Amino acid sequence: MFKKILIANRGEIAVRVERACREMGIPTVAVYSEVDRHALHVRCADEAVLIGPPPAAESYLVIDKIIAVAKKSGAEAIHPGYGFLAENPRFADRCEKEKIKLIGPSAHAMRTMGSKTVARKTVQAAGVPVVPGTIDPIATEEEVLRIAKEIGFPVMLKATSGGGGKGMRLVREEGELHSALRMAKSEAKSAFSDDSVYLEKYIEQPRHVEIQILGDRHGNYVHLCERECSIQRRHQKVIEESPSVIVTEEMRAAMGKVAIEAARAVKYEGAGTCEFLVDAKRNFYFLEMNTRLQVEHPVTEMVTGIDIVKEQIRIAAGEKISIRQEEIRQTGHAIECRVYAEDPDRNFMPCPGLVTSLRTPGGPGVRDDSGVFEGFEIPIYYDPIISKLVAWGKDRTEAIARMKRALNEYVVTGVKTTIPFHIRVMNNRHFIEGSFDTNFIDKVFFKEEQERRPAHGDVAVITAAIQVFLEERERAIAQKPAGAAGPVSMWKYSTRPGMRKIG
Repeated sequence: MFKKILIANRGEIAVRVERACREMGIPTVAVYSEVDRHALHVRCADEAVLIGPPPAAESYLVIDKIIAVAKKSGAEAIHPGYGFLAENPRFADRCEKEKIKLIGPSAHAMRTMGSKTVARKTVQAAGVPVVPGTIDPIATEEEVLRIAKEIGFPVMLKATSGGGGKGMRLVREEGELHSALRMAKSEAKSAFSDDSVYLEKYIEQPRHVEIQILGDRHGNYVHLCERECSIQRRHQKVIEESPSVIVTEEMRAAMGKVAIEAARAVKYEGAGTCEFLVDAKRNFYFLEMNTRLQVEHPVTEMVTGIDIVKEQIRIAAGEKISIRQEEIRQTGHAIECRVYAEDPDRNFMPCPGLVTSLRTPGGPGVRDDSGVFEGFEIPIYYDPIISKLVAWGKDRTEAIARMKRALNEYVVTGVKTTIPFHIRVMNNRHFIEGSFDTNFIDKVFFKEEQERRPAHGDVAVITAAIQVFLEERERAIAQKPAGAAGPVSMWKYSTRPGMRKIG
């Protein structure tokens, strides 16, 4: 086993890895930018080293700095978390060259699965079903039009590199194709330094279901069942759960087998995820493979009881997967809400700033993976995630009830958060019934919210609040003791007998 591990990340995922290492008795080394000097992941590590200014391009993404810290500190392995360098094959190559073990798959697996077109070719050759479309990047607009007509509109243009919804454009008819192609290529170039795109058939009302897999260097593979990730905004997940309400035992076994075949095709080592689109008839199609630990891994841990981070570390150290496929079971139901410092009523605009007070929820079946604390300032330079709140129940109904209870216990002041949004989703009848797809937030949730909201609703609320205040003020004046000097104190008189409390 490793004697020391460097964690090349920040925030909640760095803290999560540090906790696993501590339980395994492995010392950790944190790296941090100038703005993260007092961050939680720095406080939780055994050692911490400054690596540069706040922008990630000058700190967390600089391979030379990460390698230098690893060598100087004596770290034998590096855990990249997710994001930053986690799926960078050049980083994997460099670690191998420096004889430092990267806790993750090989550079070959990253390159193969990192390019969506190469991944499609690879898994298709292994017999994995893929969404109809192109195998190679598209060269010309004429080619795009010809293929789009062959497979039929609507179609989706996608960047061959990267993810997170960047470089994606839905094209419903021929007239939209020119501008959509131009925008997709421009966004892909800006985000990934690669403007190549490919085309695939757009599946109407799709659900996003993924399979967690583990593979070791001894040729052993298991899947840890599925996660439902259809609640998304701008193609990015915000709520995940396991199991999925639409996946049957037969479908789970079939998807798991396909995911393992995809992993076997690239001799995958470590934790990875195969993502699928599922249509209304429960047909599933390979979408992509994420060659890293997923943000939403806690929901799988909660229903299987398997610590995925510890498995990653053991596999990287050369050990075999510690559990056999027939031993893996889903027990109960888990839901994860990603709590961001964002304003959901303003198109999820980031709201970084100082967390002036914080009260995290607890109690039975509740887990909160966080990288912030009271007095911490959420910086503008990185993803504004506050925590991943997970609720487990014996069934989906109890999991939803626990999540609602936990969200209502959660108090964050100083920044706007997505907590109120998550509460409203948990109360939405479509979500409760499990009747949703990847378009839920934009086409169902916000539409219903807008319809329920009365015209000039904010004005009405303010007017009502002013009216209540004036009424209470008059009541306080009437109850003021005779001869009392000074102005009426609403704080003082609001608790007097006969006074009606506000709120």
